[in-house]
Amino acid sequence: MTLADLLRDELEVVFIGINPSLYSVAQGHYFARKTNRFWPAFSRSILSEPARRALGADRLEPSHDAILLDFGIGFTDVVKRPTARADELSPEEYAAGARDLVAKLETFQPRIACFHGMMGYRPFILGHAPMSPRPQLGEQPVNIGQTRLFVIPNPSPANAHASPAEQTEWYDRLAAARQVNTS
Repeated sequence: MTLADLLRDELEVVFIGINPSLYSVAQGHYFARKTNRFWPAFSRSILSEPARRALGADRLEPSHDAILLDFGIGFTDVVKRPTARADELSPEEYAAGARDLVAKLETFQPRIACFHGMMGYRPFILGHAPMSPRPQLGEQPVNIGQTRLFVIPNPSPANAHASPAEQTEWYDRLAAARQVNTS
């Protein structure tokens, strides 16, 4: 059992985690643990403003994950196997997950695929484009079809390296990047 992908055609942004936590799977929602900083930081961002306004919510919660599809925002993971900690995943799982993720991105072609943290992005890009430049936070020089790749800090308290305000700034940067037409 795992979290279902929340994907469909014509999404603006797809958030990509490393893998689901056991807790999130038990709750049935992405970033379900109260200590995870995704929902508070995302809720303060420009990117979430249309959804918050339409839903009449000051703060979005894990229970809003599926409804965000209606606002152009989806969710998936590099590896779909839930674990207590991401360091329980094997290199083989990352390699297989990267292949599956490329297929999903090629199928749905979101405008931006946003990886939460380098821990999930590094094995993904090594499997997909091993000669690409060393990844850094922000927009990456590699696309999957028309999908632009972005890496932002991981909001999980286990490997968070950005303050809550900095995390919100990254979501604001995504909102700005979403407006840029690269074709």
